[in-house]
Amino acid sequence: MKRTKIIIKWLLISVVIGIIGGFVGTAFHLSVDLVTELREENGWLVYLLPFGGLLIAFLYKKAKSETGMDTNRVIKAVKSDIDVPLRMMPLIFSGTVITHLFGGSAGREGAALQLGGSIGYNVSKSVKIDKSAIHIAVMAGMSAVFSALFGTPVAASIFSFEVARVRLRNYYEIIPCLISALLARQVAGLFKVAPIRFGNIVFPEFDLLVILKITLLAIVCGIVAFLFCLILHKSEHFAKKIVPNLYLRAMVGGVLIAFLTFILRSHDYNGAGMNIITNAINGNAIVYAFLIKILFTAITVSCGYKGGEIVPAFFVGSTLGCVVAPLFGISSSLGACIGFVSLFCGAVNCPVASILLAVEIFGGKGLVFFVIACIISYIFSGNISLYKDQGRYSI
Repeated sequence: MKRTKIIIKWLLISVVIGIIGGFVGTAFHLSVDLVTELREENGWLVYLLPFGGLLIAFLYKKAKSETGMDTNRVIKAVKSDIDVPLRMMPLIFSGTVITHLFGGSAGREGAALQLGGSIGYNVSKSVKIDKSAIHIAVMAGMSAVFSALFGTPVAASIFSFEVARVRLRNYYEIIPCLISALLARQVAGLFKVAPIRFGNIVFPEFDLLVILKITLLAIVCGIVAFLFCLILHKSEHFAKKIVPNLYLRAMVGGVLIAFLTFILRSHDYNGAGMNIITNAINGNAIVYAFLIKILFTAITVSCGYKGGEIVPAFFVGSTLGCVVAPLFGISSSLGACIGFVSLFCGAVNCPVASILLAVEIFGGKGLVFFVIACIISYIFSGNISLYKDQGRYSI
C-alpha cells in the first residue's frame, strides 16, 4: 500500500513538473524566437548590446544573485542540499531574452537547465517530499524544459543524470524524468514549437575505412571541444580579473561584440546561430566560422550575458565538421552531423545522452557512426567540461 502511494505521488509530481516545464519552456522558446526575429530585421540592435548588458547586471545585482546563480548551482542541487531559488527563473528568462535581443552569442540550454531545475526544486518543496529525493524532482524539471526546447525527450531524460554525474541507485529514478520530458514536449507541440530535426542525411555503408575516417574527425572534434571549454573558463577568469566591476565588464563585452560584428559585416555569430548550423548540415560553412563563434561566445559568457554554451557548441561542431570532413574523405554534410554531436559530447561529457540526442535529431541509420564519434570525442576532450561542478566519470 505504501509503495502504491509513493508511485502515485511521484506520478503526480512528474505530471505537474512536466506541464509547468512545458509551458515555461514554450514561453521561453517563443520569446527567444520573437526577439531573434526582431534583431535579424533590425541589425542596428547589436549596437545597443552594452546597454542590454547593463540591464542584465542591474537585474542580477538587484536580486542579489550576481554570483552563484547559474547552471553549476543546479548541478550542485542534484548532488547536495543546496537550494535552487524561485527567483532564478525570471532572472535567467529575462537575461537570456535580453542577450538574444541585442546579439550576444549564447544558446538556450543553460536557461533551460536553470528554469527546469528551479521548477523541479520548488515543486518538490511545495509537496514536501523526502529530502533525499529532491534531486529527482530537480532532474525531472531539467529534463522537462530541455525537452520542450529541443524536442528530444529521451536524450533530455538521460542528460539530466549524466550532466550532474548522478549514478542511478534505482532505475525507477529515471521514470519521473522521462514522464516530465514527454509531457513537456507534448505541451510545446500544442503551441507549434518544432523539435530540432534534420532529415535526408546520407550515411555511407559500414566498413573499416569509413570508421577510420570518422575516428579521425572525432579526434579533431574532441580536441576542439577541450579548447572550447578551456577558452570559456579562462576568458571568464581573465575578464573578472581585468574588469572586476560587474557593470563595466558587461559594457566592455557588449562593445567588443558590437565592434566585431561591425568589422566582420556579418550577424552570423550573434545569437544562437541555428540558421548557420542548418547551412553546415546542408554542406555549407565558412572555413573559419567555428573559430569566430568560439571568440564571440567567450566574450559573451565571460562578460555576464546569459544563455548557454550548448547551442554554440552545436554551431562550432557542425561548422568544424563541415569544413574538416572533406580532408578525410567524408561528405561535408555527414561531417557536420558528426561534428554537431561529437563536439557536444566532448564539451558536456555525456556520451550516452549525446548518442540518444543524435538518434532523435538525425535518425537511427547512423547510430554506429555516432556511437564511435561520441566515444572517441569523449576520450580526446580530456578532463574538462562546460560546467565546472560537473566532474567526470573515469574510464
